[in-house]
Amino acid sequence: MEYNVVEASRKNYSKDEIKKILSFYNYNITKIENIKVKDSDKARAVYKIYTETGIKCLKKTYHDEDTLLFIYSVIEWLNIFNIKCPRFLKTNSGIPYVNYKGDFFVLMDWIDGRKCDYDNINDVIDASYNLAKIHLQTRNFKSINGSKIIYGDANLYDSYEKHFYQLLNSSNKAFYYKDDFSKLFIENAEYYIDCAKDSLYFLSQIDFNSKVLEKSICHYDYVNKNIIFNNDIYIIDFDKVKFDYSINDFYVFIKRILKRKSTCWDFSLFKQTIENYEKIRPINYLEFKLLLAQLMFPNKVWKITRDYYKNVRHCNKKAFYKILKEITDQKESHKQFITNVFDYFNNKY
Repeated sequence: MEYNVVEASRKNYSKDEIKKILSFYNYNITKIENIKVKDSDKARAVYKIYTETGIKCLKKTYHDEDTLLFIYSVIEWLNIFNIKCPRFLKTNSGIPYVNYKGDFFVLMDWIDGRKCDYDNINDVIDASYNLAKIHLQTRNFKSINGSKIIYGDANLYDSYEKHFYQLLNSSNKAFYYKDDFSKLFIENAEYYIDCAKDSLYFLSQIDFNSKVLEKSICHYDYVNKNIIFNNDIYIIDFDKVKFDYSINDFYVFIKRILKRKSTCWDFSLFKQTIENYEKIRPINYLEFKLLLAQLMFPNKVWKITRDYYKNVRHCNKKAFYKILKEITDQKESHKQFITNVFDYFNNKY
């Protein structure tokens, strides 16, 4: 199930309008800073609000009311289990959001601190440990009345199979165009297509209806900018949250770290991270097989080649070539990493 996106009635708001929105709360405002405005189909904005009782964050969301109540429920549930994330502050009438001319705003405490440092193994381990707590404590999550729980894909095999055929289609187009991008893709296509095949084989062996695949709340944007260290760990930005397979959320977290240059497909880092995660929530055989399948699949190659051939006549060819070159430069590291994870998997189970 996907989110319902509310079409923004306004892209930008004046300071007087922001003050009007803030008047629904009982705070004395001393200063307002416009931090971020994103003008897109999912328009949003963030304002830093200085008050006499501390700094607040006013956020314009792109969600409808039912989804916003789901996100509110998730945040409340996590705080009950001492997993820290800024709560939606209530208006004077006790509502956790403001509906202003069809757009929804939420107000939270502003969390100061530093974002998770992927080059600091202790940060990565602590973040992994905290993610496991989220998954463990939300297995039996219940949302409040009037909310709409957002669920993930019921069967990942179908999605990955679609991506696989798109990858094959892109390889056929590469032989047709034979430009620099296409030549680089052709040089490496065999490896990535084989990875995709192996990934699909693993996915075909998984019963996605099995209760062995544990489900929980998944943040799905559990990346360094949303993991704030401030004496404790605070998690922010739940816009992508869903109720889904817990291991998928771990995959999203670890993948972001492994694809970086300084931590490029580092098996030792992966091993330390997953073993600390498992101190809180053990990963079973079927879950690890799903994780391995996703780590195998060449998602970045699928996406960059798909996007390139969609707009091959008008895109910035040099920019696309540079991105593909950065990916293919990691091929040998990825190959060795998958070998190590496969051995680890066989020894573990």
